[in-house]
Amino acid sequence: MAHRTASEPPVLASTAAPAPGAVFDWLDETADLRARAGLTRTLRSRPAEDAVLDLAGNDYLGLTRHPVVTRAAADAALRWGGGATGSRLVTGTTALHTELEGELAEFCGVEAALVFSSGYTANLAALTALSDPDTLIVSDAYNHASLIDGCRLARGDVHRAPHSDPDAVRSALAGRTHRRALVVTDSVFSVDGNAAPLAGHSAAARAHGAALLVDDAHGLGVLGPGGAGALAAAGLAGAPDTVATVTLSKSLGSQGGAVLGPRRVIRHLTETARTFIFDTGLAPAAAGAALGALRLLRAEPHRAERAREVARSLADRLTAAGLHASDPDAAVVSVRAPGPEAAVAWAADCRRAGLAVGCFRPPSVPDGISRLRLTARGDLTDAQITDAVRIIASLAPVGAHTA
Repeated sequence: MAHRTASEPPVLASTAAPAPGAVFDWLDETADLRARAGLTRTLRSRPAEDAVLDLAGNDYLGLTRHPVVTRAAADAALRWGGGATGSRLVTGTTALHTELEGELAEFCGVEAALVFSSGYTANLAALTALSDPDTLIVSDAYNHASLIDGCRLARGDVHRAPHSDPDAVRSALAGRTHRRALVVTDSVFSVDGNAAPLAGHSAAARAHGAALLVDDAHGLGVLGPGGAGALAAAGLAGAPDTVATVTLSKSLGSQGGAVLGPRRVIRHLTETARTFIFDTGLAPAAAGAALGALRLLRAEPHRAERAREVARSLADRLTAAGLHASDPDAAVVSVRAPGPEAAVAWAADCRRAGLAVGCFRPPSVPDGISRLRLTARGDLTDAQITDAVRIIASLAPVGAHTA
């Protein structure tokens, strides 16, 4: 028998390499697990003109197709081109971006604003740029995924606080050993549409020298005087220790996001936020549309109140029909379903009946309860509200009613 020396490599049994596609076989297994749990998600293309009444999107004021908004988008594209051409620090900042930032800041009552390509990137920027390893981040348990991802990317120590509990926030801050602290919350939570206790959170933060970061994606255009947002409604607009993020894709019917706050915060983000420095600027058409919508809202501030009225009407009528409808603080109404598969079937039945509604299931819902989610658009008529309630109630699955 031949003997190998200590310097010779061991002889391994010959094995055939797996087929190249086998590296992704595990994806099929996980897809099967999701299907068994009723969590399969699919893309559905929609036509430009659709007879279905849309209560699934986030067009809270009904401005996405408003002629003022679409004309502003078209004019911006014709003047500035189809794209921003680069990072905003290189070539991607146009006079239109600067104009939008100035008017957003003025409308919301803050010193300055910085526009991003999405609300998601705005949240990532705010969290990662306003924290470091010596920062305690106190984050509401029901915060949006973009805030959760921002917390994960931030270098601070993250504490997950019970939902909408200023006392729990105060307790977490009181025990901190970190040099800095940041309290993070949605203003309006996207699942049930309930508002955060911003005054309580602000008081807790100030008592312990912490900053407050509020994601006002679902408050801008709906809450506050004329739709100026949740900070304005809570008397916190322009506060030196408070920062807000917003999206331009909901009430303003466009695309993009922004961070609003003290001028020195905006300067810091401009110089350090990675999702600002290394991302292409918001397309001119989107900036133009958002600016057109903002000016329309300022000229017609009643649109914000109407969105809240529609939400209240939907919730009251659905509750009267015996369903578990949420008590809305802004423009979101949810209706509980018995489970994920029932929610999916219910939403599909509604679409076939001419009504598009959202369908929220785990893991998108932090409490594990499946729901239909309705957008209370401010441009809905009373007849459309009546039809929507009738369709939802008549197609409700077994177990959806309160009785």
